[in-house]
Amino acid sequence: MNVRAGQKAGPSDLIDVAKLVEDYFKIKPDVTNPDQKVVFGTSGHRGSSLNGSFNDEHIAAITQAIVEYRRGAGIGGPIYVGKDTHALSGPAEETALEVLAGNGIVAFFDKGYTPTPAVSVAIINHNAGKLADAGDLADGLVITPSHNPPADGGFKYNPPHGGPADSDVTNWVAARANEIIAGGLREVKRAKPNAAAFDFRENYVSQLGEVLNLSAIANSTVTIGADPMGGASVDYWGLIGERYNLNLTVVNPDVDFQFGFMSLDWDGKIRMDCSSPHAMASLIEGRDRFDISTGNDADADRHGIVTRDQGLMNPNHFLAVSIGYLFNNRPGWSPTAAVGKTMVSSSIIDRVVADLGRKLIEVPVGFKWFVPGLIDGSVGFGGEESAGASFLRLDGKSWSTDKDGLILALLAAEITAVTGRTPSEHYADLTAKFGAPAYERIDAPATTEQKSKLGKLSASAVSAADLAGEPILEILTHAPGNGAALGGLKVATKNAWFAARPSGTENVYKIYGESFLGADHLKQVQVEAKALVDGVLG
Repeated sequence: MNVRAGQKAGPSDLIDVAKLVEDYFKIKPDVTNPDQKVVFGTSGHRGSSLNGSFNDEHIAAITQAIVEYRRGAGIGGPIYVGKDTHALSGPAEETALEVLAGNGIVAFFDKGYTPTPAVSVAIINHNAGKLADAGDLADGLVITPSHNPPADGGFKYNPPHGGPADSDVTNWVAARANEIIAGGLREVKRAKPNAAAFDFRENYVSQLGEVLNLSAIANSTVTIGADPMGGASVDYWGLIGERYNLNLTVVNPDVDFQFGFMSLDWDGKIRMDCSSPHAMASLIEGRDRFDISTGNDADADRHGIVTRDQGLMNPNHFLAVSIGYLFNNRPGWSPTAAVGKTMVSSSIIDRVVADLGRKLIEVPVGFKWFVPGLIDGSVGFGGEESAGASFLRLDGKSWSTDKDGLILALLAAEITAVTGRTPSEHYADLTAKFGAPAYERIDAPATTEQKSKLGKLSASAVSAADLAGEPILEILTHAPGNGAALGGLKVATKNAWFAARPSGTENVYKIYGESFLGADHLKQVQVEAKALVDGVLG
């Protein structure tokens, strides 16, 4: 933990935007260097122009590879392109639009900033009623590194289902992009951009009443403070409040490529992580101003919920409350609709779902695993411990198949308006019924090589029979919900568990731990988990 965590960023913490953009166009990547190759993590390729991991050649090659992929897959419709407020997102959009134009691909874009869920909804709207093999299906590009620091850029592909591409697609695109770069980009076609304007904001905001009970919020006394955290939702929140007559205040309407208004995260970096109490320090301090205060990361696919009575809710707590509320207040959903959660999310979700009589689908980290169920309505809600989730429309049809921080933020207000109690008060009810788990995620720096080692952990790495005094019941390297690899390992006892895995977005590894026997027991779980990981990493 950095000693300045939670403190306001100072001049020495701010990036040089001019140099960042200059290096984007100037530095040429060396794809024989693993740190400069195109690599798709859990959500796209990410890196920085300053170290040769996110530059014009990367984006040109990735876009060309996506053009080739979509042609091979018979995707002949337009491609919807959205970007967030990171300084490298604009230059990357410019590169992508040039390559799309050079290949004769019809592209739709917005001159402003576009949240990730708005791109997903636009794709789903376009493809509604079209056959899976139709040649006019649309797909999308989302240019964002999500919550990553200001010097980073990100680029991800969303196929016609509107959600994140699966590993088969991203592995092919990454390999092909690296081939193109190694070949001197001879196969890249570029031309002056000719993309057509598309109003992502109006398309998205106009349909929100089909997803949430906004009239209940409008008719209540609930006050909302929405903080875009300098991100792509900056122009959305004001329109949402105005369109639906909500008592909503946009807390911070500024866009700053340096994100100088942020407080520093756990490691002393500027990071727009709305699940972090350090990054959300200012909103937590001002929680008395509103009944519900919300934060979104730079592309608004994540949510942070601050209540007047408690402060920032742990993402797991809010997911559990949301699941309990939604499945009791969405009569239009299928009676067999399941709940999706990642393997590193809290086990209190398991207990809530069992009490509801619903099926739980437990998957590895990555929102892509929820896409099929959210498309056909067989999954009513899919959520990740990192504060990313989405759910169905009121009638049980698909909404966004990518994470949607806007609807989760509004759901907190709906819960408060309909029940007269905040989400944190509802969570207290859940713990009284199911027990109070102590949960924590620890992040630590890791090299690319160390991350690779950690991602290949097997059950044989655990020689112990007990964890923190309890017999080990499960050692999992694959998800029980779909059999997919965790990319790490999870060890569980009757009352506790830990999971260890490398980050798919930054050079850190993560240890997740939870215990229903209290905070001291969790600390013991963490000590033993860290010893195991340290042994693997050497």
